[in-house]
Amino acid sequence: MLILFSCTGQSKPVYVPVPDKDFHKQEINAFKIGSITETRDGNMPPWLRAFFNGGIAEIERGISYQNKYLFVVNNEGININALLLWADNFTAEYDFAILAADRIEKRMISSASLYPDNEYGLFFATMIKNAHNAEYSGAVKEDTYWVKTKPNNNDAEIYNIFILLGIDKRTMQSIINNMSEESLHGITLSADQKNSVNRLRQNFFTGF
Repeated sequence: MLILFSCTGQSKPVYVPVPDKDFHKQEINAFKIGSITETRDGNMPPWLRAFFNGGIAEIERGISYQNKYLFVVNNEGININALLLWADNFTAEYDFAILAADRIEKRMISSASLYPDNEYGLFFATMIKNAHNAEYSGAVKEDTYWVKTKPNNNDAEIYNIFILLGIDKRTMQSIINNMSEESLHGITLSADQKNSVNRLRQNFFTGF
C-alpha cells in the first residue's frame, strides 16, 4: 500500500517504498502435514508434498517440472463432492489467466523501488489489464488431489483439495514478452519510467 506524506510548502511527496522482494515471493503454503488424517488414495503425490514444504518454487525445482511454470489453487470444505465438482469445473482455459496475472503483477511490484504506478507509469496498469485478458495457450491442469485434515483437536475434519496447473516456460515467456511489447503501445512515459520499464523487461524472468 502506498503511503504519502506531504507538508505545506513541500514540492514533492515522500514515497514509502513498496514491500521488499521477499514479501512478494510465491506464497509458501503453511499447511501442516501432521494435521492430515486421510488422503485420496494413501499416496500423496510428490508435487503436493513439495508444495507443503516449500511452495511453488519447491515444486518447480523438481525434475518433473523444471521446464514449466507452475501454479497451485486450493479450496476447502466439509463436502468432498462439492469440492470435486468445483475442481472439475476449474479449467486452464478459463481460469488460468487470473493466476498468471497475479504472478505477473507480483513480479512487477517486487522489482519496483517505489509504488509501481509511479515507477512504471501507465505501463503497469496496462500490463496487468492485458495479463488478465490474455490467452495462455498451452496451460494445462496437471493434477488434482485432496486430503482430509483435522487442524486442531477440537475442530471438525475438513477436506482440502489442490489443483496443480502448468505451462511451458518458453511458451509463457513468449506470451509475456508479446504482452509487454503490446502494453507499451499508445502510452506516454517519462524518461525515468522508460528506464524502469526497460530494466524490468530485460530481467522479468529472473525470480518469476
